[in-house]
Amino acid sequence: MPAACDSLLDDIEDMVTSHDPTPHERQFARRSIVPRPRKHQLQPAGEELQTDSVIPGTQKVWVRTWGCSHNSSDGEYMAGQLAASGYKITENPSDADLWLLNSCTVKNPAEDHFRNSIKKAQEQNKKVVVAGCVPQAQPRTDYLKDLSIIGVQQIDRVVEVVDEAIKGHSVRLLGQKKEKGKRLGGARLDLPKIRKNPLIEIISVNTGCLNACTYCKTKHARGDLASYPIEELVERARQSFQEGICEIWLTSEDTGAYGRDIGTDLPSLLWELVKEIPEGAMLRLGMTNPPYILEHLEEMVRILQHPRVYGFLHVPVQSASDSVLMDMKREYCCADFRRVIDFLQERVPGITIATDIICGFPGETEEDFEQTMELVRQYRFPSLFINQFYPRPGTPAAKMEQVPAHVKKQRTKELSALFHSYKPYDHKIGERQRVLVTEDSFDSQYYVAHNKFYEQVLVPKKPEFKGKMIEVDIYEAGKHYMKGRPVEDARVFTPSIAQPLQKGQVSGLPQVSLLDLFRQYIFFILYLISMVVH
Repeated sequence: MPAACDSLLDDIEDMVTSHDPTPHERQFARRSIVPRPRKHQLQPAGEELQTDSVIPGTQKVWVRTWGCSHNSSDGEYMAGQLAASGYKITENPSDADLWLLNSCTVKNPAEDHFRNSIKKAQEQNKKVVVAGCVPQAQPRTDYLKDLSIIGVQQIDRVVEVVDEAIKGHSVRLLGQKKEKGKRLGGARLDLPKIRKNPLIEIISVNTGCLNACTYCKTKHARGDLASYPIEELVERARQSFQEGICEIWLTSEDTGAYGRDIGTDLPSLLWELVKEIPEGAMLRLGMTNPPYILEHLEEMVRILQHPRVYGFLHVPVQSASDSVLMDMKREYCCADFRRVIDFLQERVPGITIATDIICGFPGETEEDFEQTMELVRQYRFPSLFINQFYPRPGTPAAKMEQVPAHVKKQRTKELSALFHSYKPYDHKIGERQRVLVTEDSFDSQYYVAHNKFYEQVLVPKKPEFKGKMIEVDIYEAGKHYMKGRPVEDARVFTPSIAQPLQKGQVSGLPQVSLLDLFRQYIFFILYLISMVVH
């Protein structure tokens, strides 16, 4: 007979009785709850807590996220809620009791890494909870059998799922959030959060999209477009600035489609958001597909010219062949893409246009591929995401006649060689630029800053520069970056209106008095004593 902790529950609601609080009541109550003390605070160093029961909320959790910035924001929200409930978020996977793996379904390699991480966790006898687009889109996949799953719209219930996983239960939450029959954008935006970078807030403006691209698996997970109301997004931005951030990223599966389901549009949102941006802080727009930006070109020009908005836009073309675009069901032609780029480049001098290209889509001929090569030669995109086509299970493109693997690889190699043949920043050597410093470089030798056009500028790693707007003289340029020398005696400007949170600190928690903490401590001690007695 299996033990109770080995039981499989199809949904966490199976555990709820009529006497239990509803999810709404539980979440409302949590707003006034402070993080409970963790076990290392309750006994002398080196002494382990001895009880007969598993007490959720005292364990260490490692959170790993793959994929887009939308997924990154979801991972930050889940980590924040777990920390607010008492779990310790660790950056050391071997030290963790449970691995929360937040997946991406865009390409095969991302899912391979996800699957391998599950196997590794199981080999190390770690508890596992999975989240993100892979389990949402294909929850019955063999390697997900018996694992606890958090759906992409259920991240506000991560604590409940982790609690049950810690106790040995397997639970799954995959439902859609609705209000009066209408699908909502997802979990609330004011949930606790641990920002990976305390200086940058990632805000998801909507989830899902309006397209049905034949190669896309993400649509299976995120579904149709569902936008957050403008007032909620503005309030989230306001809260973030009050916590010391100096840069906001707007993200979604397609930011350009924002608002179409709720009677508004992207420019309306952006004009409200820029009112909240302090001097020196910056806003970065997310990816937008060509059909939706075409309608707002004049407005977008004015927004991108705003001093607190980066002159940067990510507009994926995927292919320059209209035949391939039709097979992809991209709902635009290459001329539409060119019109967007030409219009923006003419009216926003210096604008950075990033784009995506898929090499070897089913049916792509040599002539099709050459049209794509010619597009890159003409525009010399400074930021180009090159993707070899991978057929994703369940998508129409997976059933099409495939381009041979060696041809896909060769085309990817040729396009990559073309991209690396030009240097987009050499002409900027000698310029004086204002840059916002927000990150450490990959090799930890520099700080990473961005200028008005979101071009990467490496600056000396001086603590007084972090989170500041500074002036630099560009003295060196590489393929993906420039190097800037700080101007002597120039003003170092602080755009933050408050002291930034410390790394790992939870956003959105109320300030707690020592008396409240003491009461929580006493309550928890009494709870532990009662558990041992019984």
